[in-house]
Amino acid sequence: MNPRQQFRDLQNRRQFLTHAGMGLGAAALANAVPAMAAGLVPHHAPKAKRVIFLFMAGGPSQLDLFDYKPELHKQQGKPLPKSVTNGQRVTIMTKGKAQITYASPYTFSRHGKSGIHLSELLPHISTLIDDICLIKSTNTNAINHDPAQTCLCTGAETTGKASMGAWLSYGLGSMNRDLPDYVVMKSVSAGSNVQALYSRLWGSGYLPSHHQGVAFQASGDPVLFLSNPPGIDRGARRRALNLVTLLNRTHEALAGDPEIDTSITQQEMAFRMQMSVPELTDLSKENKTVMDSYGPDVHQTGSFARNCLLARRMAERDVRFIQLFHRGWDHHANLPVALPALTRDVDEPIAALLRDLKQRGLLDDTLIVFAGEFGRTTYGQGARSIKNFGRDHHPRCFTTWMAGGGIKGGMSYGETDDFCYNVTKDPVPVRDFHATIMHQLGIDHERLSFPFQGLDQRLTGVEPARVVREILG
Repeated sequence: MNPRQQFRDLQNRRQFLTHAGMGLGAAALANAVPAMAAGLVPHHAPKAKRVIFLFMAGGPSQLDLFDYKPELHKQQGKPLPKSVTNGQRVTIMTKGKAQITYASPYTFSRHGKSGIHLSELLPHISTLIDDICLIKSTNTNAINHDPAQTCLCTGAETTGKASMGAWLSYGLGSMNRDLPDYVVMKSVSAGSNVQALYSRLWGSGYLPSHHQGVAFQASGDPVLFLSNPPGIDRGARRRALNLVTLLNRTHEALAGDPEIDTSITQQEMAFRMQMSVPELTDLSKENKTVMDSYGPDVHQTGSFARNCLLARRMAERDVRFIQLFHRGWDHHANLPVALPALTRDVDEPIAALLRDLKQRGLLDDTLIVFAGEFGRTTYGQGARSIKNFGRDHHPRCFTTWMAGGGIKGGMSYGETDDFCYNVTKDPVPVRDFHATIMHQLGIDHERLSFPFQGLDQRLTGVEPARVVREILG
């Protein structure tokens, strides 16, 4: 037989098996499941339309920023009591070493009508504390960076799960056809200790891939390959895309692969983004007073301050989920020098973002979330002197906060012991944290699921999770 004819026959047999087996099932599922999701959600009236997630990668020290522990000064330099640690798991950096208590070297004072204590390192955020709800009892099982970050972003320490932004895109759909549902921007403080950020933190996992986050770049095209190559104008790009779409539709009819439809959707989005993204990132018409409120770094491409301003512009344009990763919070040594440098980079821009959204009437339906993957220990590391010490990873209690989007402002939820080591009241595990965010967007976390590997997958997993209704307005 002619080799070309043999190849065509083989391809036909493969296509038949694909249609007869997984192909048709996958194609049907791709059509049926989003339709079911669209019919189900929102499950109740939402308080928020969108989320801006400020992810402080590395683990901010809750007891130096948010969780005031004056009693620790009496324990300064003393071993942490075993009755407090209770044989709990520690990192390899702490195992077998003395656990010496270090109180925060920073002054805390009361702010706002609520009188909540905040560190001197947060002078700008402090002015808006009456709009913020501190959650001091957040906790996780993960004790190292990557699994903890994966858990905060996807609901599980293991890889392969869908990220929160992908879930919201899948469940709620798009509010702007010219921009992605889910945008990611990254920044880092100069000279800080950073860990890698893997794209699976904003990936779609088992969900259709067009729900994954789109990472904006710090330099060049905001989105890779967005510009036309030399010699190609927009008309030529349109004609080429029409031809590729025709070929893809033909192949889709034969193969029944739902990812082909995803490719078509994403290629069309990329074409529209050639117009929408340059307009989004052009700050030439921004009010100078507003820009200056974000701090001097707003003029630096790729800075956290600039990303905060871009996040406001995205919120105005109804991007569903905007995630800002800022790296550098891993302070195993020299915390008294390194932590103030980090807070200088983020304090003013975060306050400006909250105020900017509030003045534009956007804070009411925009949920702002601030979190790291875990907190830091009471005991010191590194040189262990008053002027030069660090803190280890601490998953058992750490502070996150929320603002806007129907959250009660000016309140503190959850309590920790005098050593800021254990939760003593109202624990909020990560799954409850996620359930609460989803609830504010009109989603019942138990009802939004996706069948994969014999299990109805959910962001909050299979363990019981609850909405923290005490912090809802």
